[in-house]
Amino acid sequence: MERPGGTGGGQGHEHALRRLELTVVRRLDGLLQGRHQGLLPGPGSEPGDSRMYVPGEDDVRRMDWAVTARTQVPHVRDLIADRELETWVLADLSPSMDFGTADMEKRDLVIAAVGALGFLTTRIGDRFGAYVIQGDQVHHMSARTGRPAMYALLSALLDTPRGLPPGGPTRLGEVIQTLAAARRRRGLRVVVSDFLELGPGGEPDAERTWERPMRRLAARHQVLAVEVVDPRELELPDVGLINLTDPETGHTRHIHLTPKIRRAYADAAARQREANRVALRRCGAAHLVLRTDRDWVYDIAQYTLRHRRTAHLAARHPTRRAGT
Repeated sequence: MERPGGTGGGQGHEHALRRLELTVVRRLDGLLQGRHQGLLPGPGSEPGDSRMYVPGEDDVRRMDWAVTARTQVPHVRDLIADRELETWVLADLSPSMDFGTADMEKRDLVIAAVGALGFLTTRIGDRFGAYVIQGDQVHHMSARTGRPAMYALLSALLDTPRGLPPGGPTRLGEVIQTLAAARRRRGLRVVVSDFLELGPGGEPDAERTWERPMRRLAARHQVLAVEVVDPRELELPDVGLINLTDPETGHTRHIHLTPKIRRAYADAAARQREANRVALRRCGAAHLVLRTDRDWVYDIAQYTLRHRRTAHLAARHPTRRAGT
């Protein structure tokens, strides 16, 4: 995503947002055309067609007992996705996002992901709101529909200051809990963060503070976790002596990057990312990884198409009704 220049901020913002919208409309929206399903195939409230029950895949609470009794074969009833839903996104713009060594900074990728979600949902009439983590503060932006509201929200994200003084670790778990408590109406909830938090004692496999709030959120809503990654967070370069600073705490260390240290770092980073994947799956949240060195539009489209294809294949079982 193109970042606005230091002068002419208003015009720069509008130019960047128009580029983002055109990218979404031309590439992403074109790939995801079809019935109103949202970015992920999720449940609704209106009953649809019945189909044969698939053990291990279907929820027994959706059993269609009338058709089951007539055909003597277990059937479930699909649900039609709701319209005019509320989508709420939690955007992490904490100091760790002011970093990037590839095509963009992580904060730019966060805003691009929010924009993609926003333009897709508001084009079909859904309301879109946001909670934004900025340092030790959390900003709330009311859910509204329409293109002007989406532009206003994204402009506010672009205006968030960079280089804030360290204020301690990001309170991701607290904000997820706030979102779950304040927004009870069912819909899509998206958490966009780098999820760099480790468990107690620095153990990558220990439970994170955001796991329980995320699990409660996923129990009521459809949840998508977007993990933003920079390649330098996965592997360090062979450059010798460097200074490493934690943007969340301000702690600095001088380290000589020997091959042994680089291997240990890469192993620890891989363990941390794998632990994130397992934790999010345990919470019941969908998981999308976006990288600053990859085409984020392509990754979103491929992820969404893959999930829709899975949902379609699960529904391709012959329907047997009474009298057939």
